[in-house]
Amino acid sequence: MTREYPDRPIVGVGAVIVRDAHALIVRRATEPLKGQWSIPGGALELGEKLRDGLAREVREETGLIVEVGPMLDVFDSIFLDSDGRTQYHYVLVDFLCRPAGGLLHASSDASEARWVTSAELDALGMKQATIDVIRKALVLESLS
Repeated sequence: MTREYPDRPIVGVGAVIVRDAHALIVRRATEPLKGQWSIPGGALELGEKLRDGLAREVREETGLIVEVGPMLDVFDSIFLDSDGRTQYHYVLVDFLCRPAGGLLHASSDASEARWVTSAELDALGMKQATIDVIRKALVLESLS
C-alpha cells in the first residue's frame, strides 16, 4: 500500500523517549511533516507487533535502543490535499520509552535529533497533539 493517497489508514507508532526531564524530538526528513519537529516513529510493517515496530523505527531514525513502556495515546493524523482528498491518513499509537543503549544520531527519516524540555515545546511549531503527548510522558516520568 502506498503512503500517499492510501486506500485505507496506515498504522503508525511514535516514541516519546524521556531522559532526565527531557524528551527526544526529531526533525522530519520526509513527508508528511517534512522539516517539522516531531517524535520518532513510523509505519508498522506487515506482521510486526506495535512495540517491535516502534523499537525498529527508533533505532533506524535515532540510533537509540529503547525500552518501550506504556501506551500514552492513540489518535488520527489525516492530511488533506488542496482538493480535499485524503493525501495521508495514519492511526498513530504513541508509547512512553526510555533509552537503553545506542548512540544518538539522526538518520533514516530524520534530519536532526535533539533533547528538549517541556518549556521549549511551544516555540518549535509542533502539532498540538504532539506537544500534549510529550508533556503527558514527561509528567508520568516525573511521577515514577
